[in-house]
Amino acid sequence: MRTALLIIDIQNDYFPGGKYPLVNPLEAAQRAYMILQCFRERGGHHVHIQHISLKPDAAFFIKGDSGSDIHDSVAHFEGEPIVYKHYPNSFRETNLLEMLKEWEIERVIITGMMTHMCVDATARAAADLGFQVIVAEDACATRDLTYGEMTIPAEHVHKAFLAALKSYGKVMKSEEIIVLLASEMEKS
Repeated sequence: MRTALLIIDIQNDYFPGGKYPLVNPLEAAQRAYMILQCFRERGGHHVHIQHISLKPDAAFFIKGDSGSDIHDSVAHFEGEPIVYKHYPNSFRETNLLEMLKEWEIERVIITGMMTHMCVDATARAAADLGFQVIVAEDACATRDLTYGEMTIPAEHVHKAFLAALKSYGKVMKSEEIIVLLASEMEKS
């Protein structure tokens, strides 16, 4: 099955010292890197997706600010495809769909940040567009959310969104994804 890896918004602002830090972003980024290396070593299609805010009062992912740069843990190499987006859905007003169609992709593996926003929006859109979807549960990160007087811990936010995304595709650990990809490579 023709598969592409999407690395969504693993950007400096989400890490300690950034403008909008998440809970355990480095651990998630390291797992995304493991999958990315698997694709690089096998010559597989992978796309870095970078969010740049268009809002004049944006608090993070500001154009030209180092906080919007892709984090070194999943560094973008020259020549690798990159998609710049301005909305949570990585397909909205970008060339991502055309790129995937050109590569004749049938399945996407999704890693990135934030689980409850861009990962969720992109996974649902990918399923709606007819792609098989796998979300790498431990290669994604999020943050605590508040609703009224209640604070919902990041771990609960993350797991609730992953539970919902199981309706749109598979949710797997990064090691399981790597084993799956290796077994598929042996068969081809």
